[in-house]
Order: sequence, then C-alpha cells, then structure tokens
Amino acid sequence: MSNKHGHQARKRFGQNFLHDPGVIERIVRAINPKPKDSIVEIGPGLGAITEEILAINPRLQVVELDRDLIPVLRTKFFNYPEFRIHEADALSFDFSQLVSDRPLRIVGNLPYNISTPLIFHLLSQSGVVQDMHFMLQKEVVQRLAAVPGDNNYGRLGIMAQYFCKVQPLFEVGPGAFRPAPKVDSAIVRLVPHKELPYPAKDLKTLQAVVRTAFNARRKTLRKALAAMVTVEQLQSLGINDGLRPENLGLADYVRIADLLADTGKLQADDNEVSDD
Repeated sequence: MSNKHGHQARKRFGQNFLHDPGVIERIVRAINPKPKDSIVEIGPGLGAITEEILAINPRLQVVELDRDLIPVLRTKFFNYPEFRIHEADALSFDFSQLVSDRPLRIVGNLPYNISTPLIFHLLSQSGVVQDMHFMLQKEVVQRLAAVPGDNNYGRLGIMAQYFCKVQPLFEVGPGAFRPAPKVDSAIVRLVPHKELPYPAKDLKTLQAVVRTAFNARRKTLRKALAAMVTVEQLQSLGINDGLRPENLGLADYVRIADLLADTGKLQADDNEVSDD
C-alpha cells in the first residue's frame, strides 16, 4: 500500500506503518522522553513516532535498514541538525557505540518477523540500556511477560525476565497501521534490573539449559535435560524431575545452571533453537 510519502510498505522488512494519532500520542506518553535522554529508535519507518520524540529531544538517533526510507526521513526532519540516522540492520548493530553520557533508551515498532531474535540481541547489550519500549505482536508480549505454568511461558520470557522487569502496557488494534497487519499488537516496557535478581555463575550455561529444556517442552525434566543433568542432581536441588520445563521458574533454571557450572559437565548443543 502506498502513502503520501510515495513509499510502499515492504513485506520482506515486515513494514506496517503506524498512523493513528491517538495511539502515537499514547506511546510517546508511555515513553515519556526528556530533552537530555539518549534515545534510539529502531525502524522509524515514515517517522510517526520519530516526529513526536524529536519535538522533545532533538538528539534522537534512529537505526533503519530500508535504504529507500533514509531520504524520506532526512527530508522530513532536515531542520533537526542533531538528528542522526544509522543505516544498518538492528539485528547485528552494536548499540553500545551510541552510548555517551547517558544509558540508552531504546524504542521501536519492531518488525514481527524478527522481533524475537532482535530482543535477544538487545538483551545481550542490556548493560548500556536504561529502558526499552516496543510495539510487538501481542503474542510476543504475552510470551515476554509469561509466568511458570502459562502456555506462553518459554525461553523468551525466562531470558527477558533474567535481564529485565517486563511490563505490558496496552494493546493496539490492526487499524492503527497501514497496511493493517493480521494480528493484534501491544506495547511493552523492558527495564533492565539494576541488580540481577538471580545472577547465574555462567550465562552461557543458563542459556543452554533453558534452550535445551524448551526444545523438549512437552517432556518431563528428567527426559528434556537427560543429556545435561541426572535425576539425582535435580532431586539434590529439590526439583521434581517429573515436572515439565514450563513449570520451573527462573530461579530454578539458574540453580540447575549453577550446578552444571560447578561440575563443568555441560554437554548441551549450543545451537539456537525456537521456544515456540
């Protein structure tokens, strides 16, 4: 679908441009930008949210992959000399290079087709982040905020909650976008913990345990983690080996990972797998 800027939304970039003024205002109010904040927007698109933030914070920086949108943004915001555009793929972008005197505040209407790997990428850089506000598919927000026992509980939620406080804010219907997506959206706030509530002795070990468990989420723990821990080891931690991966909380996964870190017997495959 074309628009007044002459740019057609591209399916391969997962583009759905926000146009509803009421939703835009509500998002910006939730972000609550300040003039001296170090704000970075991912995927500004045609600049709907960008425009509102720039009016408050002229130092805004954006990361945009679609090279055809760059001249649109430069033309639209030519009167903001401090506005910076980084033509790059957010999935591989080093956000730490943008840090100056303040931690980053990251915002964005994230493409649904890359939202999960992008969130994992950003979590790996959470040490330089003050907070993050994202528009995501509603189901992804539900997964981020899920607790043990929920159908949506899995690897994404556990690792997000390891690094951040997750706060779902409000839902957004398809009509707020052009073209309208076939799914509902939601806004979520992620605030990195100042101190990790359950710090793991070795992060990679924790990631491997969680990844392995949810790769076999319908099996019991004794089977899902059979290549990593014994039934006796699980029982020594007070963990019922007959439970399923979705029944364990973050603290339990950290305890399993710490046991493996202490024994040095981690044998999990380190390849990325889905937690769907």
